[in-house]
Amino acid sequence: MNVFWYMCAPDGAYPWQPEGSRKVDLGYYKQLAQAYDHLGYTGALFATGAHDVWVLAGALLSQTERMKFLVAIHPGLVAPTLLAKMAATLQEFSRGRLLINVVSGDAKMLGAYGMTMPHDERYDMADEYLQIWHRLFAGESVSHQGKYFQTDGAKLALPVGESIAPPPLWFGGSSDKALEVAARHVDTYLSWGETPEQIKAKIDAVKAKADRYGRKLEYGIRLYVIVRDTDAKAWEAAADLYDRMDEAAIAANQRFVGRSDSVGQRRMTAMHGGLKPANLRDLEVAPNLWAGIGLVRPGPGTAIVGSPDTVIRTLEAYRKAGVETFILSGMPLLEEAYRFGEKVLPRLDVSRDVSPARHFTWSTLFDRDLSTVKSA
Repeated sequence: MNVFWYMCAPDGAYPWQPEGSRKVDLGYYKQLAQAYDHLGYTGALFATGAHDVWVLAGALLSQTERMKFLVAIHPGLVAPTLLAKMAATLQEFSRGRLLINVVSGDAKMLGAYGMTMPHDERYDMADEYLQIWHRLFAGESVSHQGKYFQTDGAKLALPVGESIAPPPLWFGGSSDKALEVAARHVDTYLSWGETPEQIKAKIDAVKAKADRYGRKLEYGIRLYVIVRDTDAKAWEAAADLYDRMDEAAIAANQRFVGRSDSVGQRRMTAMHGGLKPANLRDLEVAPNLWAGIGLVRPGPGTAIVGSPDTVIRTLEAYRKAGVETFILSGMPLLEEAYRFGEKVLPRLDVSRDVSPARHFTWSTLFDRDLSTVKSA
């Protein structure tokens, strides 16, 4: 089992409220990184937020010894050759601790950076982007004239594939286009906050697509955790969060997510419908899984709620569905990392290693479907 914790602002006891927010700066990030490293987490997800993830990861390398750095990237915002150079550098300096989380994002967020592609075309672009990525990390000199990218003799100067291993690719997305990109390119497929039954169906769909390419993937999920000594105390902590979810905060978040063209976000919103019932347990979408956080936070809004025993049983239900990797968080990040790290993590068989990047034979994998891309 791989267990990651979250590394991104905003944070605090109730970060959707000014009085519940915590200042997140380099000093605080250092505390988080050292805690995760000390407690025994596999690593941390450096999600896109207020701070640039590459600068942040570089700043925290010397603060840690073992934890993996799962760094989010958006295909197309940086040229593939430059991103590969950045990744190879961080992989070398971290001594092999880099993982790449490929995020296609949504139209609103990407539009702020000048990318205005519609949803499906973003995945077509990502497919071409990752083809170049893999060839560069195979040590090739890449001349490529495609629909979205052009390179002329691109090659990484660092010894990739020899002393520098290609960083494994992780990826999340719920649309059919996203599942196809995952099946063709990545090592670990990630999903947001769905129930064990829902994630099993999605894993089965990705497996079926990956089988067509002769590939095997691993699977992960992003969740919140509210763990206390007893189930009753955990639900009391959830109720405290729920009581702080005022109408203004809920409305603001629902306006934000309502403009997203992300299929995954729509799946999360469907769990609560943007409405706050009188009883928080009305948002318990499966045993010990509570969708209430999605009212005030975009992205994965589902939390495991319960005692250490209950949390472990729920994690095991996900494992039976095919999930090997858990990206978890709580509010505030630091205190909840310690609570989970001391009450639950020692009882889990947690790996400090992850599967290596798989090597591709591009001539056999993509010969069947290169109608829109021509590579020299």
